[in-house]
Amino acid sequence: MTTYPFSAYLYRLKHIKRWSLMRSTMTENVAEHSYHVSLLSHLLCTIGNELYGKSLNADRAAALALFHDAPEVFTGDIPTPVKHHNEALLSNFRLIEQMGAQRLTAMVPEPLQAVYAPLIGTTEPNEEDRQLHAYVKAADRIDAYLKCAWEVAAGNREFAVAKLQTEEKLAESAMPEVEYFLKHLAPAFEMTLDELSAQIGEEAQRPEIR
Repeated sequence: MTTYPFSAYLYRLKHIKRWSLMRSTMTENVAEHSYHVSLLSHLLCTIGNELYGKSLNADRAAALALFHDAPEVFTGDIPTPVKHHNEALLSNFRLIEQMGAQRLTAMVPEPLQAVYAPLIGTTEPNEEDRQLHAYVKAADRIDAYLKCAWEVAAGNREFAVAKLQTEEKLAESAMPEVEYFLKHLAPAFEMTLDELSAQIGEEAQRPEIR
């Protein structure tokens, strides 16, 4: 009987920590980041469809986002300042990342590879996926921004510069969906639970600690 370790490797993304050079009040791993980016990608596409008259495949975007960092199970999460230090280093990292994607795809049972190869990134994306990758990239940056905003709101100045830099990158995207999210949804991430409850008109209740 042939055993395929594809899923078992993906489950190990929870052991890959993000923001390794930064002092965080709460650690974050690649598995939870992938879930967040998947959620945000679906949301950005839905905003585009419902508010701006677009025809984006939100479900497909969510699937692409779910696998967007899958090769990091082999490469680890390389901090942005490191891999963007110079073009040669970035080029080499992209090559290693592609090798990781190919290795992961080889672990998929052959009858399933046609489905998962495009999600992992070992085949050339079609026109629809290429368009959706822009939304996944925007969602990836939004998740980084939310992490920074959360840390700064908690009094951790370690993320102050990163927050400003990420804000600038998001502004450069010039995507109305991103602007809508940042204006109407992002501010809630800096609220406490009591403030969130008050926001929807509910009395904040917490369990009594005995």
